Amino acid sequence: MKSKLLKLLLILFFFLQTSAAISTDPSRLQDYLTRSIPPRPFFAMKGSEFAKTISSMDGFMREQAILTQLMEGNLPNFLRKLKPVQMILPSKNGRNITVSIFVMPDYLAVGSDSDFLLIPMSLRTAAQIAFRFGFVLPTTKMVDAIFKQSAFHLTPNPLPPGPQMRSTAYYVKHDERIKEQEQTLGKPLDALVSGHKKDVVLTNRLAKAVGRIAIYGWHRLSGIPIQPLTTVHPANYADYSHGIRLVSEIVLIDGKPGSIYSVLRDPDLTNVLSDEGVMQARQLLSSSYSSHESH
Repeated sequence: MKSKLLKLLLILFFFLQTSAAISTDPSRLQDYLTRSIPPRPFFAMKGSEFAKTISSMDGFMREQAILTQLMEGNLPNFLRKLKPVQMILPSKNGRNITVSIFVMPDYLAVGSDSDFLLIPMSLRTAAQIAFRFGFVLPTTKMVDAIFKQSAFHLTPNPLPPGPQMRSTAYYVKHDERIKEQEQTLGKPLDALVSGHKKDVVLTNRLAKAVGRIAIYGWHRLSGIPIQPLTTVHPANYADYSHGIRLVSEIVLIDGKPGSIYSVLRDPDLTNVLSDEGVMQARQLLSSSYSSHESH
């Protein structure tokens, strides 16, 4: 009985703390949602330095290096400036339900605001980072909403296909092309941007496609994605075209704080964030994090 009471008190305390943080000004809200992301170390590697460090590594070692850098907080500070994306579900009684998700303005990167490298990674690496930071991977419906509400849309810029797609050299080359396009458009560093990468996503297909990674997106300017949802690649696969866009676990449901996991598993709410019905997102992400990968 005492343990159950303690658990209830802890849940109540968390809810009150969350509500207090959400109800304050935008800067404090940002701080709360990104509270689990470590501050960037003062002497952390810049993106260009990291690219040189991993240039001769095999895939396994590169994944370990990416995980280490991000877990230590070596990501640009602008990625901590989350952007709200509103998703609306019309209800049968005429009262719409609005869920606001909070997303990183760009894909995960290693380095500083002035020198960073957008970095693809395996599903297992992405899942570990998401859990550590208090975030989750998006669904395909979230990816579409993020694209529609982005302040800037980049044109997909594919590189020639082949084994080199998984090389660090291709990572760097594609990153350079993206930054050239952003500079031409005059994009502010922390603006919400889409169109330049495919997203690694959560989908119910992963429950059956064990040991696979789900990819979707790379939207053309018309809004039509180049990549339909697919789980064809193994979970340890990553190439230059992939990006990891993180979404905060905390959402606003008609202005009130809640859990994105709760929304996705609620039959009455899940359709606002997913086109696949009820989704056990925490379990899907957890299995991706804890499953063994062969390299």
